Amino acid sequence: MLEVVVRGWQAAPVPLSDRDRAILDFERSWWSGPGPKELAIRARFQLSPTRYYQLLNEVLDDDEAVVYDPLVVRRLRRHRDLRRRARFEGRRAGGPQPR
Repeated sequence: MLEVVVRGWQAAPVPLSDRDRAILDFERSWWSGPGPKELAIRARFQLSPTRYYQLLNEVLDDDEAVVYDPLVVRRLRRHRDLRRRARFEGRRAGGPQPR
């Protein structure tokens, strides 16, 4: 939960926007629709895939997203962490390692 502390006072958590919830809803079920994901992103959000993934990563870092859809957020965070680790280590993380 995102909280802001100003001079001893705590502000209320900032709820997810409609767009943030729509992104999480899309991630929950995009694979059941026809066609490539990139085309679905452009059609639904009028965004380039690059911008969509930037927004998705921001949403994944928001604790309110976990409250909204914990399974999707944890799955996406896990996949993101595996990709980051693979880039850092220079090989596929989580999979069989070359010998």
